[in-house]
Amino acid sequence: MSSELNVPMGSPTPGGSERMQDGGGMDYRDWVRRSYLELVSSNHHSVQALSWRKLYLSRAKLKASSRTSALLSGFAMVAMVEVQLEMQYSYPRVLLIAFSVCTTVLVAVHLFALLISTCILPNVEAVSNIHNLNSVSESPHERMHHYIELAWGFSTALGILLFLAEVVLLCWIKFLPVDSGGANQVALAAAELALATMNCSSNSASGAAKPPKPTVVPQHSGWQAALASTIIMVPVGVIFVMFTIHFYRSLVRHKTERHHQEIEELHKIKVQLDGQERGLQAV
Repeated sequence: MSSELNVPMGSPTPGGSERMQDGGGMDYRDWVRRSYLELVSSNHHSVQALSWRKLYLSRAKLKASSRTSALLSGFAMVAMVEVQLEMQYSYPRVLLIAFSVCTTVLVAVHLFALLISTCILPNVEAVSNIHNLNSVSESPHERMHHYIELAWGFSTALGILLFLAEVVLLCWIKFLPVDSGGANQVALAAAELALATMNCSSNSASGAAKPPKPTVVPQHSGWQAALASTIIMVPVGVIFVMFTIHFYRSLVRHKTERHHQEIEELHKIKVQLDGQERGLQAV
């Protein structure tokens, strides 16, 4: 009984006298009541500390998602506007459709995450700036928890994957017309015209045979550059997906361990309270 109640050294046992020998000490019943109030108060403060930690975490997620979404959506819009298509080159239809769909979905996903962050963040900021422990219940971060996680996932996981795909498609659109058939035909026509102008008089006077037409061998350097960017980006995307899965699994494992520790602490508090209740009943 004395080990469960954590009775201090020199204090009387429940079966002994209820007063301390000096006469100025407290009653055993008062000591148990004060210990009970201290436990309840410490538990209340720990719950409030947990709520404030969740509030600060939600605020940090909203700020990060808003900054990331604004930056990446701006880059996607600039890429859509500033890209210059070669009119003399016939792009594959699938490539143009994929680039248009990827850019549109990328901007829509980031704008949706930015909308959630813009709507929820001011309410969370207003509560976090109040220096009052009891004001944490006024914040909507607990009720809007699913929306905050949705904005965080759209901005970081899905949004960055779409941005990587956007870079690959942009490389294909930019480099594919280089050394293409249309450009080779223009270069061949210019070379033929220059050669005919330079050798017109000499060929007519000497009666020599006409030189063969110059031929331009396609180098396919644009196709090779686009393929190189794709080869580089595929392992980067795989590493990004693996890191995301590993990070979230580690985070879930950490939260699970923390919950187990909190459950053990609550069980210890319950054991102590049950021991104090039995001590009060014995007194």
